Amino acid sequence: MNKSSFFIVGKHAVIEALKNPKRKVLRLFLTEDSKKTIHRISPRKNLLKDQKIYFKTKKELDKYSKNEGIQHQGLIAEVEHLEQVDLKKFIQNKTNSTLVCLDEITDPRNIGSIIRSATSFNIDGIIIKERLYPSESKLMYKSASGAIENINIFNVSNINTTLKYLRENNFWIYGFDSNTEKDFTNVKWSGKNVLLFGSEGYGIKMHTKKYTDFLVKIKIDEKVESLNVSNSAAIAFHYINSKKNT
Repeated sequence: MNKSSFFIVGKHAVIEALKNPKRKVLRLFLTEDSKKTIHRISPRKNLLKDQKIYFKTKKELDKYSKNEGIQHQGLIAEVEHLEQVDLKKFIQNKTNSTLVCLDEITDPRNIGSIIRSATSFNIDGIIIKERLYPSESKLMYKSASGAIENINIFNVSNINTTLKYLRENNFWIYGFDSNTEKDFTNVKWSGKNVLLFGSEGYGIKMHTKKYTDFLVKIKIDEKVESLNVSNSAAIAFHYINSKKNT
């Protein structure tokens, strides 16, 4: 394995990587059945053309994912990292844009689920602190279900500095905080916005809240204390996307 490469597992993660012309796939490890699955999903385009394929039994493939307890579904790929997208270049000349910023969210399952929901509901990109981004996590790729191939991920060294820069470039920063009063559905979602979500256990850091313009909440039944951050994000993304299309 190359120093710059890593393994991803699972049907959707691998197939979307094969579809992505920007993703370099170095090797494929398949069962005979999973080869048929790929042809069934993509009958018009041969995703396996020019790929280095190694056929293995299910038991042989188990060693690549057994430590994480992930179902590989007979598909494993060795891939290289995608080229980094520059946030400053990306936002140039944007008049309408919705970005998501993750503050200290570390669970790869939650990050993967947020990526999946963001892609599903037309979020333009996700900002995450570079040292916390599990860029080679099989769990994250599996949870994202291939969506990571279709959204911009912006790795930044400092969240607060990034939020300050975005505010200076006419983005509104909305921090999602269950302890505030303003319902996020009472916001007019237009123009350029950043949706800021805090960590699973502690929410948005106090110092980071200083870089928000508004704090908003998702109202839930009082019998429930809180939602998982990936569930909260999915609700927000769906609602905001629906308002864009009305």
